[in-house]
Amino acid sequence: MIRPSKFALRVFGSSLLTLIFVAATGSNTLAQQATPPPSGSPAATTTIDGKQLPAPDPKFGGVIKPDALNSKPWWAPRIVPPQDAPNVLLIITDDSGFGVPSTFGGVIPTPAMDRVANNGLRYNNIHSTALCSPTRAALITGRNHHSVGFGVISEQSTGFPGYNSIIPKDKATIGRTLLDNGYATSWFGKDHNTPAFAASQVGPFDQWPTGLGFEYFYGFVGGDANQWQPNLFRNTTQIFPFKGKPGWNLVTGMADDAIDYLNRMNQTMPDKPFFVKYAPGATHAPHHPTKEWVEKIHNMHLFDDGYNKLRETIFENQKKLGVIPADTELAPWPDEVLKPWDQLTAEEQKLFIKQVEVFAAYAAYNDHEIGRVIQSIEDMGKLENTLIIYINGDNGTSAEGGPLGTPNEVAFFNGVNMMPVEEQMKWYDTWGTEHTYNHMSAGWSWAFDTPFTWFKQNASKLGGIRQNMAISWPARIKDKGGLREQFCHVIDIVPTILEAAGIDPPETVDGIPQKPIEGTSLVYTFDKKNEKAPSQHKTQYFEMMGQWALYHEGWLLSTKVNRAPWEAFGSANPDPLNNQVLELYNLNEDFSQSRNIADENADKLKEMKKLFIAEAKKYQVFPMDASVAARLVAPRPNITAGRTEFVYTLPMTGLPQGDSPSILNSSYTITADITVPEEGAEGMILTSGGRFCGYGFYLLKGKPVFLWNLLDLQRIKWEGKEALSPGQHTLEFDFKYEGLGAGTLMFNSMSGLARPGTGTLKVDGKVVATQKMEKTIPMILQWDESFDIGSDTLTGVNDADYLPPFPLTAKLNKLTLNINRPQMSPADIKKLEAAMRNNQSSE
Repeated sequence: MIRPSKFALRVFGSSLLTLIFVAATGSNTLAQQATPPPSGSPAATTTIDGKQLPAPDPKFGGVIKPDALNSKPWWAPRIVPPQDAPNVLLIITDDSGFGVPSTFGGVIPTPAMDRVANNGLRYNNIHSTALCSPTRAALITGRNHHSVGFGVISEQSTGFPGYNSIIPKDKATIGRTLLDNGYATSWFGKDHNTPAFAASQVGPFDQWPTGLGFEYFYGFVGGDANQWQPNLFRNTTQIFPFKGKPGWNLVTGMADDAIDYLNRMNQTMPDKPFFVKYAPGATHAPHHPTKEWVEKIHNMHLFDDGYNKLRETIFENQKKLGVIPADTELAPWPDEVLKPWDQLTAEEQKLFIKQVEVFAAYAAYNDHEIGRVIQSIEDMGKLENTLIIYINGDNGTSAEGGPLGTPNEVAFFNGVNMMPVEEQMKWYDTWGTEHTYNHMSAGWSWAFDTPFTWFKQNASKLGGIRQNMAISWPARIKDKGGLREQFCHVIDIVPTILEAAGIDPPETVDGIPQKPIEGTSLVYTFDKKNEKAPSQHKTQYFEMMGQWALYHEGWLLSTKVNRAPWEAFGSANPDPLNNQVLELYNLNEDFSQSRNIADENADKLKEMKKLFIAEAKKYQVFPMDASVAARLVAPRPNITAGRTEFVYTLPMTGLPQGDSPSILNSSYTITADITVPEEGAEGMILTSGGRFCGYGFYLLKGKPVFLWNLLDLQRIKWEGKEALSPGQHTLEFDFKYEGLGAGTLMFNSMSGLARPGTGTLKVDGKVVATQKMEKTIPMILQWDESFDIGSDTLTGVNDADYLPPFPLTAKLNKLTLNINRPQMSPADIKKLEAAMRNNQSSE
């Protein structure tokens, strides 16, 4: 009989005593027991000073003798946060202006945000960067967006430190800091901070949420996603939970997953605090609520009187609630930018009401699902010590649908931003369903930014950068329903969380010295006695695509808006620092930025510009670039950089647009060597994009087809007349482009883009179809769809021909893609240089 050694009995006995103690006390936190477990025991815990992350391994505290019987084991203590450190739920919605939520006077019901505000504090003076991923990069790092490489969205990134969309190693995220201090960290929803050129399964994954300190990720990568069929990931693996589930929607799907995650963490280790970043895609286009929510909002008749009246209603609600000063002014409606409601046709009004009801349903639906997540925390009994930060919007309301709205946002990014209403009415009955990638009229966007003016992208106007926020933490915040008016910015959120948790920012992470946090903690505002305390955030710059501003102790220097968000094409301002009309506002007396007092304060204006330049130099804003759409096709270091030939011999799906070969504005040849079985074949050979823009090379009832989907407005098809016979065949699609290509952008000219070309389809060397395309796609395919070989994921490029996955039933022997990008002659360059000089002199 084998008897346990004294050593084994000693270890077992120690563990048994610990278990008995926990069972007897009912405690759910070993780190805070009345009698803490002895040092070196498996249950031992410790907090760290956090200066070095990860914390260095502690010195072994046991005893080692030649034999185990006389040795003493010792386990390194588990790292836990400081005592009473709160759980954290950080919520940020998308493309939602100051006047959207009911919490701040909007007409759209947002009871979850109301709940947080009523249980805590409202903040009416928090600011974003005016654009999606820049705000989010600032939010998770506590540094300005240019400081962390996100001067613009990743899809526009360029090779400068402030614009490369790579978060530097010397500016660790809040996820990483909390993780190494003992928190469970997770990220749900939108990830717009992974570089578009590093989003494939090749990696690297250090800029994915899991590489940035978030142990668990459930969401999509990119600026937006089809909520019915998203490009969805769990950690770094693509998943398809919507398959076989009609009506599935990501807004509910991610709430379900977050609730499941929180319950699993709670049941597995209830004493471990959690940090959840909850970032739904709503209300960024496409606006995809469920039918139930559309009907709820429609039956409320919130928008029947139009956007002018809506703006007035929201303004009056805001004054009644006290979330804006009683003397706030409302600027006149911008008749020169947006047609007043009473000048619209009956058909325009009908369409626009449909557009906004779908938007409002999306916002209300999203808030409802956020409410479910909050309720799950209460159901666990953890709401008391949970810090909830609910930020409404990462920028002002989006106007990227243009004055008329659009059924297809991809069209906007390719220069089609004024689609006639009669054309849009084709989608009226399916607006907001999987058959649209929809956006609303900018008239509604202007109203939803009340009491401010302008929109998302406009960094010099409060309509683009002023958000609102609610914070609750029952264990700490006692001024329930209070209002805080101190100036603050999303870079203030990281230091707020760290101070609340009692954790200092790290000095080094992975051996890399860390740059200072650039934000200011808001914890001082939690106390009633500091309700009217001066803001501790004194100075803040703003810059987005050549429009800029500077806040300093109540003053705001801003550039006059010189480009509406839907005016993204054409020559860019060559000197955005100096070629500007400057305005000056005293926000201490002018809450809504309505009274320009630059003429009366010339010296103050000069002083403020000088300060802006200093801040811009400090935070990597230079070189300033006013281009918008042109940067979408700028070269980047993706896995296709420097290559012109791509060869594939096996099926492959899920290669994202930013990492796949681009054939836009180029000549190209696609050659497929396939073997057709005796029973014939069909299916997808190669596709990129989807229902709202893209191309496909496939077999349809045995016949070869190449198809271009031009923004779901037109489809151009090359098709063979006969089905392929059994055996080996070579299929080829050759396209000859007639333009100068993306190289013209170096000369501030878009003349080389979207030019005509001629496509030829061949079977075994024989021409079977030839056709000219008078227009081509200039900028981008549908970004949430992938480059697929052998089948088609998510949506197809032509529903009339097939439905995904449409697998190829022929054998793919080899697929070759050759790209011949245009080369400019010396004469072309000379002409472009002259045109650029002429444009600069005229400005």
